[in-house]
Amino acid sequence: MADQTDLSNLPARTTAPEAPAAPARPGNLAAIIGRIEEAVDEETAGIRSGTGYDLKASNARKSRYLYELTRALKGANEIEFLEQHREGLARLRQKLAKNEAAILAHLNAVNEVATLLKNAIQRADADGTYSAGEFGYARA
Repeated sequence: MADQTDLSNLPARTTAPEAPAAPARPGNLAAIIGRIEEAVDEETAGIRSGTGYDLKASNARKSRYLYELTRALKGANEIEFLEQHREGLARLRQKLAKNEAAILAHLNAVNEVATLLKNAIQRADADGTYSAGEFGYARA
């Protein structure tokens, strides 16, 4: 008897070849830059709020937008892009600087807490119970 496997849940096959990337349109690029700005603003606010913001999801979102931007720029004139989107790129640069400052402050706070915990553990371990001086090995 022939094997009758259900293939209804598989994606449909396409016979048409993949279309070549169309040249980037300024409107698309402006929209992508806007989405990147929005993602960076949201991340900065989330980090500053300290409410357990999901950095992993935010990084995935920013990576996806960067990929979109890279695809949209494929075949585009870089000089034209810079001229047409100078204001948007300047805004994005400012937002990225604020985002970097928030991330650095967050990392510094994490480092400070880790240092406090490490020092507390060392103090608890250094109560003299197992020190070299207790066993006559300490040298002055």
